[in-house]
Amino acid sequence: MTGVPASAAGGSGARPVRGGKLGTAAVNQASLWNIANILTMVRLLLVPGFVLLLFHNGGYDPAWRSFAWAAFAVAMITDLFDGHLARTYNLVTDFGKIADPIADKAIMGAALVSLSILGDLPWWITGVIIARELGITLMRFWVIRHAVIPASRGGKLKTLAQGTAVGMYVLALTGPLATLRFWMMMVAVALTVVTGLDYVRQAVVLRRQSLATERAAVTAEQARQTAEALEAAGTSGPGGASAQARGERRPVEVRGRTGAAEARTVRASEKRDTAGAPAVRASETRGAAEAER
Repeated sequence: MTGVPASAAGGSGARPVRGGKLGTAAVNQASLWNIANILTMVRLLLVPGFVLLLFHNGGYDPAWRSFAWAAFAVAMITDLFDGHLARTYNLVTDFGKIADPIADKAIMGAALVSLSILGDLPWWITGVIIARELGITLMRFWVIRHAVIPASRGGKLKTLAQGTAVGMYVLALTGPLATLRFWMMMVAVALTVVTGLDYVRQAVVLRRQSLATERAAVTAEQARQTAEALEAAGTSGPGGASAQARGERRPVEVRGRTGAAEARTVRASEKRDTAGAPAVRASETRGAAEAER
């Protein structure tokens, strides 16, 4: 019950690369019958067998409870091995993704409920652990579109504590061992609650970060589209070409009007000079006549 689905894939004929990544094509070619998936199936089949062994002969026969403990131990060990094999050798299939967490919760839930029915384990402990496991599973589906919550060290330690405590309750222990299993179960319950709250915190943070990233990407895309639209409207939009042509002709027209105005000023000056010339000549003639007298 680590929260990391163990799945299998392999059927592509290629030698698996240890710790490598698996491509989409390899997943599509994966074979259902590989070691990781087989271990998951075995764990699923052990669930009803465990329950039958535990309740055999009234549920209080030490020998049959020892057999039930053996079935429970095998189921917990296969949980460790199928996950390790799937992650190490890239044995990933859709069946494994679905079946592995179901098998994990099925064996643990069956053990908790059975022990509570027999009166060996308080119902509130069973309720806390099952509610936490189901709640975290639903929460993973809630945030799976935004991010994947990895299994933490605390979660793995919680799984180990739960398996050890439940295994001790399955056995018909008495004396100091019975007291020890009670405190072991209390440790498991505490880890269950603490790690559950930590997963909730991680889910909220990851979802907020993902939503903020998505909003930033949408804003940037809208800004880019707006800039492209404005640029297109300024160069090739309605009236854009004529406006550009008018902008190019305007300096020529201005220069033309300026030159015409200067030419008119020069002609007016010449006219004034021409009009003033006879008066100057007349004044010079009078000056010369007076000088002769």
